[in-house]
Amino acid sequence: MRWDNMAKFLVMTLVIIFGFVFYAEPVANSIRQGLDLQGGTHVVLQAIDTPDAKVDDDAVNRVVRIIERRVNELGLTEPTIQRQGRDRIIVELPGVKDPDKAIEMLGKTAMLEFKDVTGTTVLTGKDLKNSKAHVGQNNQSAVGLEFTDEGAQKFASLTARNIGKPISILLDGEVLTSPVVQEVITGGNAQITGSKNIEEAEHLAILLRSGSLPVKVDVMETRTVGPTLGQDSKDMSIKAFAIGTISVFVFMLIFYRVSGFVANVALILYVMMLLVTMKYLDATLTLPGIAGIILSIGMAVDANVLIFERFKEEIRKGKTIRSAMDSGFTRAFATILDSNITTTIAAVVLFYLGTGPIKGFAVTLAIGNVLSMFTAVTVTRELLKFLIGSNLLKNPAFFGCSATKEEQK
Repeated sequence: MRWDNMAKFLVMTLVIIFGFVFYAEPVANSIRQGLDLQGGTHVVLQAIDTPDAKVDDDAVNRVVRIIERRVNELGLTEPTIQRQGRDRIIVELPGVKDPDKAIEMLGKTAMLEFKDVTGTTVLTGKDLKNSKAHVGQNNQSAVGLEFTDEGAQKFASLTARNIGKPISILLDGEVLTSPVVQEVITGGNAQITGSKNIEEAEHLAILLRSGSLPVKVDVMETRTVGPTLGQDSKDMSIKAFAIGTISVFVFMLIFYRVSGFVANVALILYVMMLLVTMKYLDATLTLPGIAGIILSIGMAVDANVLIFERFKEEIRKGKTIRSAMDSGFTRAFATILDSNITTTIAAVVLFYLGTGPIKGFAVTLAIGNVLSMFTAVTVTRELLKFLIGSNLLKNPAFFGCSATKEEQK
């Protein structure tokens, strides 16, 4: 008996099991969660034709980019913004705290105008370089504006012509403020006052920074997924995952005994590697994504079943346990590789052609597919090699193989 091989087997097994017990839950909780797991708001926006602007492909694409900038400025966790059909845009905001205010920001045209006393528009949001919220004099919230070089010249000319007169600053046709010009303002800076608090000023600054929408946008549908419903979905998915995984573990132990135990250890490592990979890639976990994980677990088990069945066939031919193991892995590898390649291709197609939830499923399936093949082929083989090399288990029955008395000798 070679105790060094048994020691290697035990060390690898214990490291994998204890690593999973102590680190799986913290890693899983740190992964970004989608709308269906943590709750949030689902919004459908529709671009509308107006006399001033018609809806076309370019306009809708620009709306998508501007909304992406607005949502990113809000600092939300893994939002989803995608175009649907000719003139619709779907926005999902996981974990949003104020749905009404977020929805108002998404649909606001945000057309900024500076007008003189005659009502002539002299500057627009296109002349704006940057905008930031700040607390000004008398603890009043305001939005500081910085113009482009051309915009600075326009603003200086506007103030020079209107000393002692009011100029109006409008957003979407509504007057925000009408300050009276006291002197020529150069340097390309101005400010908008009148915000009730710093949060309102920050939202206005975000709208101005992201730019105005090229066409009118209406909110067609709003659906809110509460945190409680999201938590219920999460609890149910965790329960289904646990039941499925335990069932797989029991099945492998009953039919393949020691080999099944080794496969289960490799499966534990696979789950841990999958969680770490998703965390590293900053992927979003959704209910379809959990389904992809469960399916990839099935793929990993399927690979082990193919290997162990080949293993049993080689034992029946009279080969030694070590030789049967090597032949089992070698003969099953081509089938496992073909199966994993076709599944990965399907996942890639789903990712490029599917919508948000389908993409989440495709990502977890593809990642899980690659990792499951590694654990099934490499980790399982190494653990079995150490175990068989110890010469502790000489009877093929320990590996779920039926053998004659002559073969057992």
